[in-house]
Amino acid sequence: MQQELQLTVNGAARAVSCEPDAPLLDVLRHDLGLAGPRFGCGIGLCGACFVLIDGQARSSCDFPAWAAAGRDVTTVEGLTAGGRLHPVQQAFIDEQAAQCGYCTSGMIVSAVALLRRNPSPGEEQVREALDGNLCRCGAHRRIVNAVLSAAAGGQEAVRPGPGAGPGTGSGPGTGSGPGTGTAG
Repeated sequence: MQQELQLTVNGAARAVSCEPDAPLLDVLRHDLGLAGPRFGCGIGLCGACFVLIDGQARSSCDFPAWAAAGRDVTTVEGLTAGGRLHPVQQAFIDEQAAQCGYCTSGMIVSAVALLRRNPSPGEEQVREALDGNLCRCGAHRRIVNAVLSAAAGGQEAVRPGPGAGPGTGSGPGTGSGPGTGTAG
């Protein structure tokens, strides 16, 4: 039995009809046609499906679509403004921080969430914030450089958004690089 949901995705109100147990990722990709969040592991551990939910980077593959009703959902596509890429997106291009590109949208979403919490993170804080995003291509150094470059660009990189608030940008992660899962 289908259920009707009212969602706010990338700043626009959207009505969708989906199964009661549908993951948000399926609704975003299949019902709304957004290709940025990608299916990776299906259990919220790889970061390929990350979106901002009320300003916080969250996996969408294991987040029920019904739980997104009444919340602000932003995908990588929603980070652009006025036809211009978000500074983090531009920094990823400038630093050539993608190889295959599969993880890139999730990495960018995590980086935006970090910079909203902490506009001037250090390298270790960037690595900790991206620890939940797996990249198998070995672009870690360029990814970290891109986030640091966007942060150095100033306030433009950290446009306020829902859920933005005080914080240090330090997380519980202990990895030495994005998605490495090894102690530094």
